[in-house]
Amino acid sequence: MDLSSLKPAAGSVKKEKKRVGRGQGSGKGGTSTRGHKGAKSRSGYKKKRGFEGGQMPLQRTSPKFGFKNINRKEYRVINLSTLQALADKGNITDITPEVLIENGLVPKSALIKILGKGNLKSKVNVTAHSFSESAKKAITEAQGTVNII
Repeated sequence: MDLSSLKPAAGSVKKEKKRVGRGQGSGKGGTSTRGHKGAKSRSGYKKKRGFEGGQMPLQRTSPKFGFKNINRKEYRVINLSTLQALADKGNITDITPEVLIENGLVPKSALIKILGKGNLKSKVNVTAHSFSESAKKAITEAQGTVNII
């Protein structure tokens, strides 16, 4: 080891920030590295999001349709054929949202709607947030009950 190989510890020496606008002698005076004239050379410059240099921006050229209804209720649908399979598999007579969650058919916080696709032969008591008319009719014809939450 000799004095020529000594170096400061890693991370202890930081590169000094470029000091602009401190006179011509610094090499960064005058325009302060901003070039000449124009909006980009001025203080407070900010380019608008989506700005394309004066060309008509993409978000203004493409047409818009419809709207997003903030009050929309998103239901997870379960068909009668699924209820019949569930009743056959586990001899279940009371089908509630908890039963559907346990069997992995819907997530925890989902609203459930029962639709009338398929056949229902078993007598089941179904509890859900919503039912289609055909599903209600099929469940009551099979001597089951319909409970709306």
